[in-house]
Amino acid sequence: MGLFGGKENNVFEVLHDHLKAVEKTLEKFKELVEAYLDEDLEKAESLVKEVELFEREADGLRRGIETMLYRGAFLPVNRGDYARLVERIDNVADAAESASHILILAKPKVPKELADEIVRVVQASLETYRMLEESVVFLDRDVDKALEYTKKTEELEEESDKYEHDLLGKIFESEEISTYAKLIWDQIITKIGDIADRAEDASDQVMLIAIKRRG
Repeated sequence: MGLFGGKENNVFEVLHDHLKAVEKTLEKFKELVEAYLDEDLEKAESLVKEVELFEREADGLRRGIETMLYRGAFLPVNRGDYARLVERIDNVADAAESASHILILAKPKVPKELADEIVRVVQASLETYRMLEESVVFLDRDVDKALEYTKKTEELEEESDKYEHDLLGKIFESEEISTYAKLIWDQIITKIGDIADRAEDASDQVMLIAIKRRG
């Protein structure tokens, strides 16, 4: 049961929809990467449109939440905190969309020997986001639980960061990957890492809100 009422409950309902739209953006991005690595370019290009669709849905929900906030949900002193939280969550979807555009527009050669590790980095970023999602869900239920999930988000981001750096090292050390492909995969993998980084940024905002609420 939520800890708020009235307009605040309405904000959390839309916020949960926003979280799901961002998650769908990330899931479709993961499908896109898997299709590209399987050299199914037609499917990958189709999935770009789905990534864009869910990212636009997330954008619309973010704007709706901002409107609700500025129309009086929460005390004035707290509105900025929630506006920043929603913006940071939305930034996660932006990173996935950006990575998908680079991948499909530049079309780097697939490094088959590293395909599984590329998927692992994507999965690690998705799991980091899901921990963030849990922390936000608990904000209006149990602030202690919300704080627990912010810590888990941080831990998963560190793990994701390690996978990212290990993979980039292997890409640049490889003699099988062209210089062009190395530069493009560097951009893509860095953007994938941004998904986890931005999820952690949002979890920092969750932590701030939870600490304020707990007093």
